[in-house]
Amino acid sequence: RQSERKTIYSEYAKRLIENGHAYYAFDNTEELEAMRNRLKEKKGANPQYDSTTRMEMKNSLTLSKEEVDKRIKAGDHFVIRLKVPASEEVELNDLIRGKVVVHSSQIDDKVLMKSDGMPTYHLANVVDDYLMKISHVIRGEEWLPSAPLHVLTYRYLGWEKEMPAFAHLPLLLKPDGNGKLSKRDADQMGFPIFPLNWTDPKTNELAEGFKERGYLPEALINFLAFLGWNPGTEQELFSVEELISAFELERIGKAGAKFDIQKAKWYNQQYLRAKTDEELARYLLHDLKELGIVCDKEKAASIANALRERITFPSDMIELGRFFFIAPETFDEKIAAKKWNDEAVAVISSLKDEIAIIENLTAEAAASILEQVTARLAIPQGKIMQALRMALTGGASGPDLMITMAILGNHEVSTRLDYALKTLGRK
Repeated sequence: RQSERKTIYSEYAKRLIENGHAYYAFDNTEELEAMRNRLKEKKGANPQYDSTTRMEMKNSLTLSKEEVDKRIKAGDHFVIRLKVPASEEVELNDLIRGKVVVHSSQIDDKVLMKSDGMPTYHLANVVDDYLMKISHVIRGEEWLPSAPLHVLTYRYLGWEKEMPAFAHLPLLLKPDGNGKLSKRDADQMGFPIFPLNWTDPKTNELAEGFKERGYLPEALINFLAFLGWNPGTEQELFSVEELISAFELERIGKAGAKFDIQKAKWYNQQYLRAKTDEELARYLLHDLKELGIVCDKEKAASIANALRERITFPSDMIELGRFFFIAPETFDEKIAAKKWNDEAVAVISSLKDEIAIIENLTAEAAASILEQVTARLAIPQGKIMQALRMALTGGASGPDLMITMAILGNHEVSTRLDYALKTLGRK
């Protein structure tokens, strides 16, 4: 923690002062505000504490050494500021933006250390990165204006050769591209912004994380890698190992990247579909256990296979496949009104009886029996399929109906068809 490293930061701040690259400033809030207001009235003047204003202010450059020592000993409020040169081109090579040149007149004398001994980011990040031998500083583009200041700090501390490479990433934008993405935007649009569940310490409000929402780590990594970066090929799905091999900071664009949550969902779908039935079944079995529903691994794998093309998150399986475990007690009203008719009743009545005597009901056997029944009754299958699905699942859509019947088994299929006939009536 920075509070435990105050003596380290103080040592380097004093070194900068001793070498003439920093100074003590004793100006109070009112004096600083007066300076800014005075400069605002002058056209073209930059209202900041810099080489053009520092000699008018109350600091160790304008006060005698005796006065400075006296003020410090008396406990007067002070800060330590970097002494930025008056007229110099400050250069850095950014891995994303190339050569960046800023004139020192645009850089103010930033505060490096406050009177309580705590460093600001400008000093702490330089000192910490140097001591930890950081090779690359990768951060958002909002820090680009501060980079020249950090370059000067490295130089003045004698660390210019050890200075890390800089890469200032483009901002993440709202899905429509209009403005920087914020937590409020994510909340309003209904998608996560944090990797894990996070509780706001002020409001105690819980923000759901990507993990808890059901995003797979590998899918989220793949999605995030493509925010502002592209591999130069048409390939979109990368394993972590492939990303490590292909990723280059230099291929990140300068423009902001839209945070397209629909694309994030697409990645999650692709990674889920690539899993085996047994892997998907583990997610389903976990959710079933939470609900107190018992299911064997083989049946769970069959259900996972039936639902795999329909899911975006692992939890979708229990939502979309609830009817596999709980027989419907009510039925889709629109389907019942439009499709439950004499033809549907005739087919379902015959199908119920013939399915009941099949010991090992497979999808193929279910399809064959349905074909025989509809042919015998001279009723096209297309006219009764929605009614049949409704009778078995209660709803209007779902996975392949023959596979559904095979998973349910002959006894359950027959029982559900009988319940539908009794509940909806025989036309």
